[in-house]
Amino acid sequence: MTITETTTGTREAVNRFAAAIEAGTGVEPGLFAADAVVDATVPNWRWTIRGADAIAETFAGWFADPGRFESVRRSPLPDGELLEFTLTWEENGVPHACHQAHRLTVRDGAIVEDTVFCGGRWNAALLAEMAEADRGDAG
Repeated sequence: MTITETTTGTREAVNRFAAAIEAGTGVEPGLFAADAVVDATVPNWRWTIRGADAIAETFAGWFADPGRFESVRRSPLPDGELLEFTLTWEENGVPHACHQAHRLTVRDGAIVEDTVFCGGRWNAALLAEMAEADRGDAG
């Protein structure tokens, strides 16, 4: 496989992953290698998820509602891509947001590893509190 093919396969896999997150339709197991591994660090917890089906099931819960990326940064890596984003969505009529980074390793067009860092899920009350704190720091 050439570098161009690898880059194209990585870009397409990450495009599909990001589109599924934003759509809130679930991440298809076929996007991951059968033996893929996720190392997830979330507030007050860290765990490993193994296998495409288990990963897709976990992400279906994380990204269950259609949303919108407020910010996205994609940085190519030799074996994949770093995807950082802030996602906003409504859940039961309440605005929410999250800030995540996914260090994705892609092989043959499939995600084989995802090291995730998530700042948490913030509802409207926490978002308002953070906005107030930002205004207070501005001086």
